Amino acid sequence: MAALASLKSSPFGTPARSVTIPDPVHKTRPGKKTAPPEKQPMIDEANLDNPDLGPFLLKLAREAVGSGENPNKALDYALRAAKSFERCSGPGLDLAMSLHLVAAIYCSLGRFEEATRVLDRSIEVSDPENGSDHALAKFSGYMQLGDTYSMLGQLEQSIVCYGSGLKIQMDTLGESDPRVAETCRYLAEAHVQVMQFDEAENYSMKTLEIHREHKGPASIEEAADRRLMALIYEAKGDYESALEHLVLASMLMIANGQDNEVAAIDVGIGDIYLSLCRFDEAVFSYQKALTVFKSTRGENHPSVASVFIRLADLYYKTGKLRESKSYCENALRIYAKPLPGIVSEEIATGLTEIAAIYEAVNEPEEALKLLQKAMKLLEDTPAHRSTIAGIEAQMGVMFYMIGRFGEAWSSLDSAIEKLRASGEKKSAYFGIVLNQLGLSCVQLYKLNEAVRLFEEARDILEQECGICHLDTLGVYSNLAATYDATGRVESAIEILEYILKVREEKLGTANPDVDDEKKRLADLLKEAGRVRNRKGKSLENLIGGSNSQRMKKEGMKRWSGTSYKN
Repeated sequence: MAALASLKSSPFGTPARSVTIPDPVHKTRPGKKTAPPEKQPMIDEANLDNPDLGPFLLKLAREAVGSGENPNKALDYALRAAKSFERCSGPGLDLAMSLHLVAAIYCSLGRFEEATRVLDRSIEVSDPENGSDHALAKFSGYMQLGDTYSMLGQLEQSIVCYGSGLKIQMDTLGESDPRVAETCRYLAEAHVQVMQFDEAENYSMKTLEIHREHKGPASIEEAADRRLMALIYEAKGDYESALEHLVLASMLMIANGQDNEVAAIDVGIGDIYLSLCRFDEAVFSYQKALTVFKSTRGENHPSVASVFIRLADLYYKTGKLRESKSYCENALRIYAKPLPGIVSEEIATGLTEIAAIYEAVNEPEEALKLLQKAMKLLEDTPAHRSTIAGIEAQMGVMFYMIGRFGEAWSSLDSAIEKLRASGEKKSAYFGIVLNQLGLSCVQLYKLNEAVRLFEEARDILEQECGICHLDTLGVYSNLAATYDATGRVESAIEILEYILKVREEKLGTANPDVDDEKKRLADLLKEAGRVRNRKGKSLENLIGGSNSQRMKKEGMKRWSGTSYKN
């Protein structure tokens, strides 16, 4: 099916992120007159009944795309081709191919919603029962639709489409075909993006099994699979398993002479050693990678800056703040004069990581400046929505720490809006951001809004983390305090009794947090036993002294690792 431009290989190869269309947007210089937009030719409805017209128009559309002409002309040809195919031959391969091309051009123009409708239609007109070519068309439609939802930031809907495509592929080719491995990896990476690590592990393991069966030992594909497995295990906190996969991946890359890839794996190994507090081994791994990157890519390459940031983080964690600051400055010098061809997203990611270190060493103003620079580098598009939301959430926490509660509320509220739109409204991360926004509402006396946010955060964290998790208990405590402030004393008492029970079981009765919860519960019980005629409590007491101080101490640490979500 060479006509299916979205396919990277022969039947059922994984699509290469839809059809590649030249960027239609050309920036003009100030003061330069621009030509009026080209007028769309009218579709001659009568001629579309000619069965020879559809293939001819589809050929013209492909040529227009390949030549980099005005995509509106290519779109017109593709639309007319689709209409001709629908009239002359009805549902089938020709119509599906033309609709795939129409959708790809819509995406190049930023018209993603229209692209999804066209791809839905392409899936409807493809019937796998008519043969493998038809199955291929339906598979390609699902994968292209998944890519389009991903560009819209609707990652969960994207995963549903990829899963449907995988099912068709496996039904037609069998479960162990090498091309199935490509799609399984696609799904594993998508699940990692939405932090569904168990599902990602299952698909990644399937990919590894297929590659080992078909590629033989010591293949580059196996090395790539093991790196993905390591990433998943690291995210799940299973550092020993992550380290094992990275070491094996490094050995495979050495066997294949991939020095640059070995250096990138050494960075990952250093990250694992750092998480395991094996600092000397982490430094050794980072320095190995740094030597290779400097010699092969140059001393001003962003990969060098990335290693500097990791060394800065390591030296911060080991109390060597001068060395940490020096490495941050070295990385910033590289980002200040980026090499040609370096994408802005890479620089923005580096700036957010440096900001997290400045935040940790109690320099929030410097951190905020870096985050604001990172925001300017990222276009506010659906594809960047989650990344921007992570930066805004990080800024919101810092604004809260320095007492700028209005700005904290604004940043966190904007982050929540973007996370809802991108489909992350059920993740633990989303629940934590809701909790921070609720705390900002309390400081701004928006208590009813705070109750709503804490309740939503509670429901999410109960589902994602469990009712005994420390983050869930923190939300319970905040919710109890806000219930108390709004006169719902019995509800507050019920929650505090549960929190106290769990904290005593987990931390012991002598823990300071347990003492604080006992005092808060005792106060509420005492007040509930008399007529409620009390003075309003201060907002610091309402959110609990210990909880408030803990937020100030741990907020930066909690958020320093949440900016890559990307």
